[in-house]
Amino acid sequence: MDITVTGRKTTVTDALRTRVDEKIGAAIKVFDIEPMTVDVVLRYEKNPSIPNPAVVEVTVRARGSVVRVAEHGEDMYAAIDTAADKIARQLRKFKTKVVDRRQRGASAAEVAPAERVGDLADLIEPSEEELEEEDLLVREKVIDITPMTEEQALVQTDLIGHDFYVFKNASTGLINVVYHRKDGGYGIIKPKE
Repeated sequence: MDITVTGRKTTVTDALRTRVDEKIGAAIKVFDIEPMTVDVVLRYEKNPSIPNPAVVEVTVRARGSVVRVAEHGEDMYAAIDTAADKIARQLRKFKTKVVDRRQRGASAAEVAPAERVGDLADLIEPSEEELEEEDLLVREKVIDITPMTEEQALVQTDLIGHDFYVFKNASTGLINVVYHRKDGGYGIIKPKE
């Protein structure tokens, strides 16, 4: 298993690297999903009004799917511990919903998740106020869209931890969006045919 630890505008000490290997490595090792790569980003929020400035972002790529967790803590060690617990829960959900389903006999074409899932939140363009403040800073991200069912898209939404997920509906061939509703449950946006 390959764990890459990086720091954004902060130094990753040997003690932090050891803690990541110890906690996150132990949480991931239990699942024995191959191939699996793990990227861990450590950073601190600069705003003094934020009560939990330490942020740990864990991205796991396993069998063409992406499982992502971002956790805040009072210090980096607390954030690493919380992220390890949460990534273990997310991987358990991934294993039961995706991997075990394949082993029960569903065809790989029916349950194949997106091979490369981008950070979909980055696709939202900034509002006019943000454009004025940010001097037209726009970020573009290109994603591969793989045909899948609505149920598989809901699983991917949970696994990457975003509020919405863009996918190509396997039954209609059209681009759809599933999203978390504020009052609970999910919604789906479909174009008119």
